[in-house]
Amino acid sequence: MLSELLGPGLAGISSAYLALTLFAVMWSRGRSNDYVGAAQPISLLKPLHGDEPHLYENLKTFCVQDYRQYQIVFGLHREDDPALEVARRLQREFPRLDIEIVVSAQRHGSNPKVNNLINLLPKARHPWLVMADSDVSVTPYYLSVVSAPLADPSVGTVTCLYRGRARAGLWSRLGAAFINDWFAPSVLLTQLFGVQKYCAGATLALRAEVLKAIGGFEAVKDQLADDYWLGELPRRLGLCTVLSPMRVSTDAAERSFAELWAHDLRWMRTNRSLAPLGFAFLFVTLATPMLGLALLLSPVPVGIALVALGALLRVGLHLAQNPLRFGDLLLIPVRDLLLLAQWAVAMSGGAVDWRGQRLRMDGQGSDKLRPRS
Repeated sequence: MLSELLGPGLAGISSAYLALTLFAVMWSRGRSNDYVGAAQPISLLKPLHGDEPHLYENLKTFCVQDYRQYQIVFGLHREDDPALEVARRLQREFPRLDIEIVVSAQRHGSNPKVNNLINLLPKARHPWLVMADSDVSVTPYYLSVVSAPLADPSVGTVTCLYRGRARAGLWSRLGAAFINDWFAPSVLLTQLFGVQKYCAGATLALRAEVLKAIGGFEAVKDQLADDYWLGELPRRLGLCTVLSPMRVSTDAAERSFAELWAHDLRWMRTNRSLAPLGFAFLFVTLATPMLGLALLLSPVPVGIALVALGALLRVGLHLAQNPLRFGDLLLIPVRDLLLLAQWAVAMSGGAVDWRGQRLRMDGQGSDKLRPRS
């Protein structure tokens, strides 16, 4: 009797989650930017590392912004970094644009990206700061939209969701599906219920005075989830986090299973460190394994009907976030099963791979990184 109820129960939970998530995705499309105000000059901070695929094309989108006054500050750790030539090329192509390049190997903490940001910050001349990862591309109105909420003194940080764009075959398609089918919809679902804690390195905008009030980038120099803390620390000062309606694109460029696994596992372990209880129940959001288990437990008519409904909702969620490609539909169960495996592995351990470096969280229930020995 219990097994006959358990199967439909699991299918019902999964279908309800998918229905709510799909609604959240559609709801987000009706949002507009309600913030208006006098635009301030902006310093756009771009930490770089390595000659990533499409680096030049992605960075160029930041050089053609329809914004009155802004500068770009590129930061690198080494003179022999191939990204340096890309930055210099843009400096030559846009001589009227205020572009600064900072090369410094100085280390301040365990997070290499934050080290980069600390080194380039002294060159930022303007009162509003915008940071964006190097694998992100944007529209010409990006700065206008994401900076608008900063005119409101109650706003601490502005951030954006991003779309995954497959760049390198099968593994990158699975990487993009991680973002589009699961991560972004789950963020929108939390927003639907009024939870405003999401912050991501795809875009972070804040006033220089707010950054100073939280202790500067030095306050997050040892945190793996530096973007999360750049939202959380202003919230602790009574300021809010705004999710901009602007969406940016980010490259999913995984060329092997190992790259995909390392990237997703880093994300999983970071989130476990920030919200361990919520992470423990994350399996509920993995539609295909939940629906498959429900069918195995009790293939009764009501259970089969709920599984079929859940499968339709899962396909609908994919189509709401991605262009129609029949081959990608076949990857839905693969992506969900892979997420289940990564969730199970991420329940223990604290080591992560990041840009060729092996880092380890401190093991004390936080995302603080141990210094490398």
